Amino acid sequence: MWLLRLTWALAVLRVVASSSPSPGPGPGPGPTVPPPDKASIFADLSPAELRAVQSFLMSRPELGLSPSRGGVLAKNSLFLVELLPPKKRLALRYLDQGGPRPQRQARAVVFFGGQAEPNITEFAVGPLPRPSSYRPLRFKGGRTIPFTARPMTQLEYELLHRTLVEAMEPLYRLLRDATGFWYHNCSQRCLTFSDIAPRGLAPGERRSWLVLQRSVEGFFLHPVGLEVLVDHRDPDPRRWAVQQLWYNGQYFSSPQELAERYERGTLAVARLAEPPSRQLFSSYEPRGHFATGTPTEVHGAKVCEPQGRRYRLRGNQLEYGGWSLAFRLRSSAGLQLFDLRFNGERLAYEVSVQEAIAFYGGHTPAAMQTKYMDAGWGMGSVTYELARGIDCPEAATYLDAHHLYDSDGPVRFSSAICVFELPTGVPLRRHFDSDFQGGFHFYAGLEGQALVLRTTSTVYNYDYIWDFLLYPNGVMEAKVHATGFIHATFYMPQGRRYGSRVHSHLLGNLHTHLVHYKVDLDIAGTGNSFETMDVSFENISNPWSPGARRRRASPGAGGLRRGRPRCPCAKPRGSLAPRQPPCPSGYHLAVTRHHEDESTSSSIYTQNDPWEPLVSFEGFLRNNESIEDQDLVAWVTVGFLHVPHAEDIPNTATPGNAVGFFLRPFNFFDEDPSVASRSPVIVRPLDPPTFSRLEIQPRTP
Repeated sequence: MWLLRLTWALAVLRVVASSSPSPGPGPGPGPTVPPPDKASIFADLSPAELRAVQSFLMSRPELGLSPSRGGVLAKNSLFLVELLPPKKRLALRYLDQGGPRPQRQARAVVFFGGQAEPNITEFAVGPLPRPSSYRPLRFKGGRTIPFTARPMTQLEYELLHRTLVEAMEPLYRLLRDATGFWYHNCSQRCLTFSDIAPRGLAPGERRSWLVLQRSVEGFFLHPVGLEVLVDHRDPDPRRWAVQQLWYNGQYFSSPQELAERYERGTLAVARLAEPPSRQLFSSYEPRGHFATGTPTEVHGAKVCEPQGRRYRLRGNQLEYGGWSLAFRLRSSAGLQLFDLRFNGERLAYEVSVQEAIAFYGGHTPAAMQTKYMDAGWGMGSVTYELARGIDCPEAATYLDAHHLYDSDGPVRFSSAICVFELPTGVPLRRHFDSDFQGGFHFYAGLEGQALVLRTTSTVYNYDYIWDFLLYPNGVMEAKVHATGFIHATFYMPQGRRYGSRVHSHLLGNLHTHLVHYKVDLDIAGTGNSFETMDVSFENISNPWSPGARRRRASPGAGGLRRGRPRCPCAKPRGSLAPRQPPCPSGYHLAVTRHHEDESTSSSIYTQNDPWEPLVSFEGFLRNNESIEDQDLVAWVTVGFLHVPHAEDIPNTATPGNAVGFFLRPFNFFDEDPSVASRSPVIVRPLDPPTFSRLEIQPRTP
């Protein structure tokens, strides 16, 4: 089937800049790029700072903290430490007005499981690098965080595994005979499981459907037809219980009931073939051949920098052409840009990833329950090492990340971020000026280049490739590619309503990806406004041919104001299928006033308590505030419908599975700012009409 690629202009964010002229493309007086020490107020915590926060909190007797790993769930433990960014007004006072440097603080998440009423509390800890105090962080409406909303930990997974080992003992013969693998008392031919969320149907629940799979390479694609519902709400795992099972299309109340049905010979058994030892369908091992026989065992084209790098990286400050920005990699949600400027003038205070959601349909209980919200799975903390030459060019700059997330100290993730200049393969702009007699007046072109800031998130089966691209003409692109293994369930004929049969016993479940971004634009200051631009057709009389009528396009009501307002245009890109479910806010683009207690649109707790979320984005929109000449934040949702198909085996490929948006200048500059580049090629004939001598500018060094 063919999918229609849709690109459309959603809205224009604009500001009337009466006192600040548009910066020109060339050198001269004007705003300057902030020094790198100023960008460091947004830098991630260093390993030393992470350890200092951990040591300080562990030393406080009133908190009663125990190590995160091992032991019991009914304890107080430190789950997450990351930077607590400064309040915007304090940061701007420091960046723009010479005010005091904001105090550096950490955000610490503590699970208080070892008390009569377990809960989760977040603290601000500081000042860094030598913390001496902490205070609870307050949430909008005075909300508290229920203990059942906490993200899963390695300890809880280990306890779930032990629960399953015991629960699956009666099913040893069924699983061995039907699959050749088993769960109880297993050392080699083992089953494993993937867990589904949300964990229940109402607030306060913590009941997870577990999908049993063969533990082979690419186990996500090897369900065996057994799904188990475990209630693990109680901090004491001795009180956990299997509540229900689903096997090969039937529900059972206990493992014993299922085992008895098998022993009596009244069970419809799903017998699976022995998996091959080589070239398993879920592996990356080469198999098959291309018909042309062109070589694939040699290296393909590579990115190189023949005259060195054209960007500058100092700490967490990145500079490229007219661009400068600060960046960080949040353990909770991923990449975050601050103080985004072009030619020294701020365009955005913050541009950041907020959430990635995948809603699934299916026939099995696990499939119909699956609604993944990846901030709840530590989306920013699973930033594993980037492979040189595959994930990023060999010539890229690679940066480490350090996370303290469900660990007893900082964990180093080598080469988790990369920066590189990318040839786009298409000119940024070009023109061949023909003389229409076989010759030309001139040719001019500027090679297409973009600077890429990249990281990845491997959230269990799925891999997200997160990019921010900076173009020389003042355009910024935010983009995410989806790849990795599809979330698949055991094939049943009834399941074909909800997906595609992609292998003998495998259903690729239909799902929608939605990604939410925060775009805090500050164009010529914080006093911004928002308006949309619609284009409509009108019928008019032709002024030079009376009686003739024609149609022409014109801006509709509520179009751009006259007087050339300076603004960026927010323009999503991606693939949207018909009848796509609404975005979390009901809009592809929502605009709100900036509030310090509305710093994020989601949280790490939403996955396990979506019914009463700690952060309710809908609440941002209900206060009916004026957005005229205010400090505004745009919230952008992009996404696509994924109908899995056989070509998603072994992994979903990136082409056709990327979405994002552009920030484009709209009458912001006097002309295309890329004219400041000294690398265009201009060719003029010196002796027309013979064209035997050419002037080429610039000459290749």
